Amino acid sequence: MRFNCDYSEGAHPRILNKLIETNLEQTVGYGDDDYCRQAAELIKARCRAPEADVHFLVGGTQTNLAVISACLRPHQGAVTADTGHINTHETGAIEATGHKVLTVASADGKITAAQVQEVYDAHYGDDSREHTVQPKLVYISNPTEVGTIYTREELTELSRICRKNGLILYMDGARLGYAICAEGSDLDLPAFAELCDVFYIGGTKTGALFGEALVITDNALKQDFRYIIKQKGGLLAKGRLLGLQFITLFEDDLYFDIARHTNEMAGIIKEACIKKGYRFLTESVTNQQFPIMPDRVLNKLKEKYEYSFWQKIGHAHSAVRFCTSWATEQKDVEQLAEDILNS
Repeated sequence: MRFNCDYSEGAHPRILNKLIETNLEQTVGYGDDDYCRQAAELIKARCRAPEADVHFLVGGTQTNLAVISACLRPHQGAVTADTGHINTHETGAIEATGHKVLTVASADGKITAAQVQEVYDAHYGDDSREHTVQPKLVYISNPTEVGTIYTREELTELSRICRKNGLILYMDGARLGYAICAEGSDLDLPAFAELCDVFYIGGTKTGALFGEALVITDNALKQDFRYIIKQKGGLLAKGRLLGLQFITLFEDDLYFDIARHTNEMAGIIKEACIKKGYRFLTESVTNQQFPIMPDRVLNKLKEKYEYSFWQKIGHAHSAVRFCTSWATEQKDVEQLAEDILNS
C-alpha cells in the first residue's frame, strides 16, 4: 500500500470519462480551444477575479520556472523558506535561469512578513548592495512542504509587506485544495486572488491526470506570459486536455470533495499516531502527516507500506511522511492505523 505521495494513481474517473467523451473532437491547440476558455472562466468566477489571466501548464516545476523567470530581471532573486520546493526539489531549475533562491530559516515551512522585511532591509541597508542579489519575489506554498497552512492573518500581513516594498508575492498551490479544506482554514480562492499577485491551483496532486491552473492578478505580470510558457517548455500542444480536466474539477465541487476526502483519510493516520503517543515533525492539518516513529517500527511497517523518509531524529527515531490521495480507500488507512497502534 503506497502512502509515499498523492500522485501514485492516474486520475479521478470523472476526468477520465470527460477525456474519453471528447477524445475524437478536433480543437485548436496550445490552450486556444473553447474548453480552456471555459475552464478559465470557471476559475475566474470561483476566485471572484474577472480581470485575472488564467493559464494552464502541465506541472508544478514548469509553472514555478515560468512564473519566476518572467517576474525577475537578471540581478533579482526569489525569497523562500529553506524548505521551499524551489529550493529543495526542483534540481536548481530557478538557479539554472540565472536567478538565485534566497532562503530564510523556517521550522514550520512558512515564511513570515517579519522575515521578508528583514531580508529587504538587509539588502537595501547595504551600501554595496549592487554586489548582491536583489530580493524581488517572495515564494510561498500552501500547504507548505511540511503540511502546514497559512492563516488569513499571516497571508494578509505577507501581502501588505510585499506591496509596501514593491515585492511580488507568488504562491505555489500544488496542493491548494488540501489547504482550503483543512480543519481550521480561513482562506479561500477569492482571498488568494486578492492577496497574491500570482498563484496556481494544483491539479496533478488533486485528482487530475496532470496539470496546474495559473492565476495572474497583477496586471504588470500579464503581458507576453504565453511567450514565457512556450520558452520554458510548459505550453502543451494538446492544451484542451488541461482545460477539460479543470472544467471537470470546477464545474461543481469535485475539486473540494477530493480535498476533503483526502484530508479525512490522513486524519485517520494522524489519530492513530496520536493514540500511540508519537510526536510529529509539524502540526499538519492536510493530507501529509509527518510522525516521528521508532526506526524498528518503521522497518516493520516498510514490509507492507510505502512511505517517505524525511529526516533522522536522534539515533533511533525518524520523521517520515504518510501521504493520502483522492484514491485512498478508508479500509487501507484503517489497516495502517491498526498496524501503527499494534506496533
